[in-house]
Amino acid sequence: MQSSANDNNMAGNSKEQQLSLKVYNTLQGLGCPLVDGLYLREADSMQDLLCTPSLHRTDILKWIYVSICPSLTEKFSAIKSTQELIQDFTRFGHEMMLCKANDQDLIKGLAPPLRQLVFLEQLLMVIQADSSMSSGHRQNLSSGDEHVKNEDLLGLLMSQDHSSDLDMVMNPTCNPWSAHIREHLIRAHSAQNKTNGNHSKPSDGINRSHEEEEDLTEALALLQSTQSTLEELQKECEFLQSHPSGSAAALSPCALKVAISDMSQFMTAFSHIYNTDFKGYCQKAPPALSSSTNVFQSVHQLLHTCNMELAALKQLFETSLSLTQTVKELQTEKRYWSRGEKHTLPNQLEELKNKYVTFLSLHQS
Repeated sequence: MQSSANDNNMAGNSKEQQLSLKVYNTLQGLGCPLVDGLYLREADSMQDLLCTPSLHRTDILKWIYVSICPSLTEKFSAIKSTQELIQDFTRFGHEMMLCKANDQDLIKGLAPPLRQLVFLEQLLMVIQADSSMSSGHRQNLSSGDEHVKNEDLLGLLMSQDHSSDLDMVMNPTCNPWSAHIREHLIRAHSAQNKTNGNHSKPSDGINRSHEEEEDLTEALALLQSTQSTLEELQKECEFLQSHPSGSAAALSPCALKVAISDMSQFMTAFSHIYNTDFKGYCQKAPPALSSSTNVFQSVHQLLHTCNMELAALKQLFETSLSLTQTVKELQTEKRYWSRGEKHTLPNQLEELKNKYVTFLSLHQS
């Protein structure tokens, strides 16, 4: 029991400590030379190493970046200022869509520990994905001698003489093929014939040269088909070169690796959740509709009509009240002038009536 408690203390109980232990063990598993010989056993010590600003932490981050993209080795080695190195680290992390463009506190080690550890874990996941892809590629290469020979031939075609980077791959310059490539094809097919037991005699020189010409023709046809395939790939990848200073920065190879890795994880998580939770619901038959839906529709229409009649009655009532109030105001408020004073409408009408009666009485008499 006491040993178990010590193990829990060593691993740490908080999320930061558990993540620190995971990141530290991953660095050791990947063979990071900067953690060899430290022999840290406490999660707090690992967290201090990974989340506290120091030169050692910067070197660990530099090793991680170089492991992801080995071409950065010369660029980082040429930088003398620590601030410039931090800026390049931040720019590279932004290209991988793991941090913001001005998030230098995260690179320096000034951000919250949990955020730093999540950032380091995501970087190490990219390294692990690259390692697994490389190991799978090596296993595929060992599947047969013919495949190895094809890979050797493609390796020669992609050498510095012909294609040293992605742009040269997208724009091949191996047509017509150079002489040393044809010699390589002849040697490869000669070696293949020897392994198959096709040993020729001096008297078979003419037949042998004829067979070599046929093999060379087949090899050239294979290389031309490879060239057409590369041209098709170039057409499909034109979006990578359309805006070199704009949106193409977000489509760098490292950013695409991260996006593919994230998409794979999302698809795996969705497949697991679908098979365990939602698959049973999705396979259920749809509910049967009731035969009495017309009744509900009729009731709905009647209720709607009733609501409209009630709204009309409410409007009529409000209009009646308004007219009553207006008539009352006309009868009680003094609004009309007569002999220097204001009088109500009934008084004015009564006075006008009296005048008219007096006028008629005078003329009738």
